Amino acid sequence: MVRGMMDRALVGFACVYTPLPLLDAAGFVPWRILPVGDAPDQAGRLLHDNLCPHVKRLLDRAMAADLPPLAGIVFMNSCDAMRRLPDAWRVARPSDRVILVDLPASAADDAVEYFAAELRALAVNPADWGGTSIRDADLEDALRRYDGLASSAAGLRAQLARGELPGGAAALQAAINDVTAGGWPDGAARLAASSFVAPAASAAGDAARPASGVPVFVFGNVLPEPEAFALFESCGARVVADDVCTGSRVLAPLAPATDADPYVRLARGLLGRAPCARTIDPAHPGGAATRVVDAARSCGARGVVAHVAKFCDPYLARLPAIREALREAGLPLLVLEGDCTRRSLGQQRTRIEAFVEMLESR
Repeated sequence: MVRGMMDRALVGFACVYTPLPLLDAAGFVPWRILPVGDAPDQAGRLLHDNLCPHVKRLLDRAMAADLPPLAGIVFMNSCDAMRRLPDAWRVARPSDRVILVDLPASAADDAVEYFAAELRALAVNPADWGGTSIRDADLEDALRRYDGLASSAAGLRAQLARGELPGGAAALQAAINDVTAGGWPDGAARLAASSFVAPAASAAGDAARPASGVPVFVFGNVLPEPEAFALFESCGARVVADDVCTGSRVLAPLAPATDADPYVRLARGLLGRAPCARTIDPAHPGGAATRVVDAARSCGARGVVAHVAKFCDPYLARLPAIREALREAGLPLLVLEGDCTRRSLGQQRTRIEAFVEMLESR
């Protein structure tokens, strides 16, 4: 019997390719484990120092018990660093239920079929974790709920692009964090009502006026803290859109798929979304650069900021091609490397201010 929406157990996840509708259909609430907080640095005891700081910060939280009770954790085999996290997690917290789901690197038909099989295998675990058996009808309902949530998020992003979202990108990031960290059951209604962003409007009542600042497009892997976007604004930049794993990718609409089998439809929808740096499109090897240029142009950005975690090989390997494509398009690029701490981004204030001044003078 499916429990009520508000008393469902939490299942942790750490990647935007996680099949959130599947967790929902099993009677769980997806809970995003973010690389935030004040957990002490301990991951170096189990992982190499020169490893993705996103992965290490997640493990720091696990080792510090800085997590709510979780029925289980679903990790995606998205990159080599994330592949190593479940092994280290089992050492740090041997009583946790942990599963690693293979994630194809392309959206080809054979990759979709393989991924669908992985999703069916994942669906077997809920009974062991205290969830419910998943019927196809349950997954269909969950897919519809996700569509509503993604639609609400898309509406807020459209407001952000127009400069009409109270609180701007910082407030939107706070809302996304809240919904994905336990606010899933009524997330669509809460986003649709802008319950998180409305209070950020200024006391002067000017929330309806377009926001000021030089419009910039931000891309990269993880940038979960609203304070980061507030920093951009304080430096004179206005983030009008992003392509970040903790931002627009989190509640992105699933790519349209008409497959009768809901598992195949979910697999195709996830793999068919705008790919991140670890995804390969054999037909368009330079696709990452083209997508950044197109996204920046479509949102009216005057400059582009790349925020990349240190030691993130997939993104660092693609930066030269992206830089060249932006140069040819006449769009300046600022590259920031971070270690998933507020301190690392705060140290970049001078560079951000200089970049904004350069954009203003063009």
